[in-house]
Amino acid sequence: MLAGISRSLTRRRPPFPPVATAAAVVAMSSSSTGANVSDRPISPETTRVAWVGTGVMGQSMAGHLLAAGYALTVFNRTAAKAQGLVSSGATLADSPRAAAKAADVIFLMVGFPSDVRSTALDPSTGALAGLAPGGVLVDMTTSDPSLAAEIAAAAAAAGCSAVDAPVSGGDRGARNACLSIFAGGDAAVVARLAPLFKLMGNALYMGGPGAGQRAKLGNQIAIASTMVGLVEGMVYAHKAGLDVAKWLEAISTGAAGSKSLELYGKRILERDMAAGFYVRHFVKDLGICLSECQAMGLSLPGLALAQQLYVSLIAHGEGGLGTQALILAIERLNNTSLEKKVE
Repeated sequence: MLAGISRSLTRRRPPFPPVATAAAVVAMSSSSTGANVSDRPISPETTRVAWVGTGVMGQSMAGHLLAAGYALTVFNRTAAKAQGLVSSGATLADSPRAAAKAADVIFLMVGFPSDVRSTALDPSTGALAGLAPGGVLVDMTTSDPSLAAEIAAAAAAAGCSAVDAPVSGGDRGARNACLSIFAGGDAAVVARLAPLFKLMGNALYMGGPGAGQRAKLGNQIAIASTMVGLVEGMVYAHKAGLDVAKWLEAISTGAAGSKSLELYGKRILERDMAAGFYVRHFVKDLGICLSECQAMGLSLPGLALAQQLYVSLIAHGEGGLGTQALILAIERLNNTSLEKKVE
């Protein structure tokens, strides 16, 4: 996963112990009380963790850290959404800054780039205002790559580190700790975070600040067109008189099989539009993708089409549904519905 990172750092001493020797360093540091936080390996015995944003995915992800024995402080704008974690032993903070003061590593999992900016950088209530030198801020929100670089620079100026580590896998991946994590930032810092990342899924180092965000945006571009293909195929099968459930089963083991089909095919047939990932957040992601493409002079018509179809869901008041609700847009275009009529 991250084993290749330490080899690239052999010519300079990393600010954190490499992952391969973390267990040994934990043993050595357990008898030492004077080490700087950035010199200590990460473990439940040595590391305090905070989490900001306990929504659909954040609650499960933070829960894995708590279950592993880490002391956890949480903050959520709607405190009631953090109550499950608090009941399990987490401490509730009244601001990101307060959460960061109680932590060596603080994770953010919020909604929009504006939320990331205020949560990380607000001088009065933001996480960096409370994080002690040597601490690490990890933003797991899908956000703007340029903002990730800005946060990394601000963290460095404060004697801290920042990593952008957005994820893919939805609510099921969060619950089952099998998320794909795209990590950007200093390679040694990312390597040191491995004990935390492995509790949530599989982390891959993508490059410097902002690289994690760019990797996630590429992921969203691929998913967008895959979802369009999935729901169009389902509508075609329906209009052709096929049993759509049997059709999904038939294509799932062939070239048309996909993670999107696995996650959402059955949900669509059951008219389960509950959000594992909100339409409004996906539209945000696709908008960032389009902005990046414009800056690059890149034309991706499939991305643009998918974004417009998802925007139409918001126009119908469906931004709070899950991304599988794209079926509704294609059904409306064709004046049909896969929903079985009750006799």
